[in-house]
Amino acid sequence: MAERLPVRKTYKLYVGGKFPRSESGRTYEAEGQNVALASRKDVRDAVRAARKAQPGWAAQTAYNRGQVLYRVAEMMEARATDLAAVCEGQDEVEQAVDRVVWYAGWADKLAQVLGSTNPVAGPYFDFTIPEPTGVVAVLAPDEPPLLGLVTRLAPVLVGGNAAVVVASEPRPLAAIELAEVLATSDVPGGVVNLLTGRRAELAPVLAGHMDVNAIDLAGADGDAGELERLAAENVKRVVHGRADAESLYEIAAFLELKTVWHPIGV
Repeated sequence: MAERLPVRKTYKLYVGGKFPRSESGRTYEAEGQNVALASRKDVRDAVRAARKAQPGWAAQTAYNRGQVLYRVAEMMEARATDLAAVCEGQDEVEQAVDRVVWYAGWADKLAQVLGSTNPVAGPYFDFTIPEPTGVVAVLAPDEPPLLGLVTRLAPVLVGGNAAVVVASEPRPLAAIELAEVLATSDVPGGVVNLLTGRRAELAPVLAGHMDVNAIDLAGADGDAGELERLAAENVKRVVHGRADAESLYEIAAFLELKTVWHPIGV
């Protein structure tokens, strides 16, 4: 009997809930593997997918968004061995799972903490509620590869935003494994889109894209100044995220506060 050849894994992009190859057909070598090298068109496709998916994700109840994120944590736990192989081991996987659970718990509480009713002088009342910013670009930090990515992605999703993530250039495999987790969880296709490739090529496209509402420069390294300049073209919100942050205010960074006024007795 002939010796069986194993099926080698193909590392693709994750866009619109599917795993396409880069439209350019390009790859690059990272962590001993050939990884898809995303193009400018792949960025535009990812933004389009995020824009299409974001209203439906925002329209879900806060409780349901929390349950979906908790499901992501469950699936990460189930795939812990695969995830540990592409990061710093089991300890990092456990920290990443715990971080997703922590943010999931805020989904149906953040409105009460970040929102408010406001004292006014007159026959009316007003209250302030948080709303999602929209489509958020995330430049994932290089270290730690899984925990850093989860730390920047989870607060974006909790408040109802959709994300286009540029994975770590030297360590992209954790992002690809996480994409497989997302695809087998309840996150709607297009809510999270993951691109692998050259950060210097992809980040400026996202920073200057007129349909991206905010950008997290956690993994921007020395390019932050130029990316901020590009982001100013459509007054994007610019966030300088940290790979180790865990706070309610990390969620607030990707929310808009809307104040509604209403006459009393009408």
